Amino acid sequence: MAARARSGGTLPSSLGPCPPGDWSRRGFVYDSRNNLQMRGLVVLLISKAAGPSHTTENSLQKDMSSGIYSSQRSLAEITELIHTAFLVHRGIVNIGELKSSDGPLKDMQFGNKMAILSGDFLLANACTSLAHLQNTKVVEIMSSAIGELVQGIYYENSNLAKENGLTDDIGISTWKEQVFLSHSALLAKSCQAAMELAKHDAGIQKMAFKYGKHMSISHKLNVDIQPFVKESSNDSAAFSFNSAPVVLHQEFIGREAWLKQIKEAHGKGNLIDYTKLQDAIKAGKGVTSAIDLCRFHGNTALEALECFPPSEARSALENIVYAVTRFS
Repeated sequence: MAARARSGGTLPSSLGPCPPGDWSRRGFVYDSRNNLQMRGLVVLLISKAAGPSHTTENSLQKDMSSGIYSSQRSLAEITELIHTAFLVHRGIVNIGELKSSDGPLKDMQFGNKMAILSGDFLLANACTSLAHLQNTKVVEIMSSAIGELVQGIYYENSNLAKENGLTDDIGISTWKEQVFLSHSALLAKSCQAAMELAKHDAGIQKMAFKYGKHMSISHKLNVDIQPFVKESSNDSAAFSFNSAPVVLHQEFIGREAWLKQIKEAHGKGNLIDYTKLQDAIKAGKGVTSAIDLCRFHGNTALEALECFPPSEARSALENIVYAVTRFS
């Protein structure tokens, strides 16, 4: 079984040369401040970790560079295109909620049009590139991921309307289902599709899907937990009523008690004292339970990697899990 604790760690020294027209490796991974294109990087790493299948034809192996097929490199780009398209679409502003102080209405309307057109353009390019892979199974897998993303964003938008303090009475199981749709489905199915492109069997595809799903859920849990473990994050911008610690806290104390705590946190002008709410959640079991859940999903992702032979790429995938389950 894979180790459960490890410090440091590096990415593989090489993912192979980028073919003409691809992003440069340096820009693909790091821009001196932030890690970029995480989903595409994971697709490349899991492709390299799995390598070719035992049934791969010699003609396909000739198309391999540094342990990764060109079709898998294209899939990594497609994954990033889909993710970016939905990020752009998420930038659409609800005109009905705007105030005069927010700026000219025409500017907002123009911005919305640009967001819709730009997102649609990226998504169309991604679909065209998918067709060029000439693999109907991969097209089916990635199409279902796009459909689940749309469904996940619908849930997100319906929850945003309740950010004033009245949240849905959902349990952590429902929260995980919604997070899978909006955050995990794309990566999980991209990892599965990468295995399909290399002609790996259903068992390997299932493990790749499992890694992508549980690693991304673990990452989302880590993001949700940060406002409760960092002193500098005690503000309204960092606090979300639909984050995992809040959902778990509500589940533990009950709906009525949670609504009472929200009511008690309202101050002058009906403004919510988020620091007071955070303190109430920290005093309960929500944060510690979310940390435990994060590590559970991280360990499940590590277990999925055990089907791959030891390699630099597998170590990098493990290190990603260690990074998103660390709270020191």
